[in-house]
Amino acid sequence: MSTDDKNRAVAAAILPLVGGAGNIDSVAHCMTRLRLGLRDRSLVQDEALRALPAVLGVVEDDTYQIVLGPGTVARVTPEFEALVAEAGAEAGTEARAAPQPAHTAEELADRGAALKAARKARNATPLKLFLRRIANIFVPLIPALIGCGIIAGLNGLLINLGWLPGVTPALAAIASGFMALIAVFVGFNTAKEFGGTPILGGAVASIIVFAGVAKIEVFGQPLSPGQGGVLGALGAAVLAVYVEKWCRRWVPEALDVLVTPTLTVLISGLVTVFGLMYAAGEVSRAIGDFANWLLAHAGAGAGFVLGGLFLPLVMLGLHQALIPIHTTLIEQQGYTVLLPILAMAGAGQVGAAMAVYLRLPRNGSIRRTIRSALPAGFLGVGEPLIYGVSLPLGRPFVTACVGGAFGGGFVGLFSMLGTQVGSTAIGPSGWALFPLLDGDKGLGETVAIYAGGLLVGYLAGFVATYFFGFSKEMLAEFNVETEKETETAAEQAAPVAGRKPEPDPAPAKV
Repeated sequence: MSTDDKNRAVAAAILPLVGGAGNIDSVAHCMTRLRLGLRDRSLVQDEALRALPAVLGVVEDDTYQIVLGPGTVARVTPEFEALVAEAGAEAGTEARAAPQPAHTAEELADRGAALKAARKARNATPLKLFLRRIANIFVPLIPALIGCGIIAGLNGLLINLGWLPGVTPALAAIASGFMALIAVFVGFNTAKEFGGTPILGGAVASIIVFAGVAKIEVFGQPLSPGQGGVLGALGAAVLAVYVEKWCRRWVPEALDVLVTPTLTVLISGLVTVFGLMYAAGEVSRAIGDFANWLLAHAGAGAGFVLGGLFLPLVMLGLHQALIPIHTTLIEQQGYTVLLPILAMAGAGQVGAAMAVYLRLPRNGSIRRTIRSALPAGFLGVGEPLIYGVSLPLGRPFVTACVGGAFGGGFVGLFSMLGTQVGSTAIGPSGWALFPLLDGDKGLGETVAIYAGGLLVGYLAGFVATYFFGFSKEMLAEFNVETEKETETAAEQAAPVAGRKPEPDPAPAKV
């Protein structure tokens, strides 16, 4: 039996004894232990686990820890994670359901859930799984990007107003510290996502931001601290993972704890310094130049296409490819010019939902869902409206994209006219993006253009949906009194003693 087969056999023996894949919340490892987050501790068969030849002991703390020993645990953990992922994918495929006729909001939501599950199953292609991994690297960084972005905006406002001059340097340090070291966090998350030791990925990526690289010349030019940015960190950490796995395969277990981390950092570090930093720096510069050129010369058309296609990209999972681009632009310019344009897709969705509300005056169930989900939609959380209303209905989803296209074209037009609108962080959209806005002109002008784009998106989505979002057959099917609405009306007219009317459902959280 090969080493890989042996490690997979150990993982396969452990998995059913800890309750199977469905009982696993998290998987990690330290120097000697496989650390598992469990949903139900009672499903674990402790004695059977201890009886396995590869298991040296069991420790119960905040996680369930299975002692496998140095070297072994680093080889078994990726196999264990792969088995858990495979079991989850099989369960997701079996859970798919065919769409059913819908009239009420509950039936419409079921149809939306079925579409979402089917989309998730179809997304299990190599490209989309890779993009999902990229998203898993950057999404955990979004809270820090948002927090630091808002502080940076507040600091800029204070500087422009001339207020609190003694505080603004401190705010600048707080806002900039994370961005100065973001490469380290990207390297850490990359190694974790690709099955390596996270701290080794962070160690290799930290070379990129180390000030001492300015003393190194590559192709006759000195390197700059931060050159290559997040793309360089991503590449360096992926390389570190492959070097580490190669070492795990060939280095004897007795020497693993000393030799593997040394070779991983040394080999990956040299390649990063003398190749990756330069290459990633050129790619990053090209991305920034192309984004600025595109919006300066074809901003209206580019904004129209990007705003109109963003919702379908989200449905296909391809929007995740934009996350490193956003982060690169923020790193280079202080803001991403793409996010405010893409945020217009949410505005089109809101406008479409309001048109659906007016076009179905008799269907109280769907109208109640829209009332509940609209506040979240205004704040940029679109899933309740997408999966609860527009996507199951079909045509309103297309007309929502039309609204996003017109909103994106509006913001892009002003880029052509010389005013860039950007966001200092990724994640929020809708009204939630206002505190993060920045650009190459004054804040007032930037806010006004973004607000104008939202209004255009709302209006275009509403008009397109009101006039083109429903066929006669759809109106006949959906514009009917629903059983739940009739019952609610009766309850309001003559409430039964001891029974309270049902409250409106809370908007779903994404």
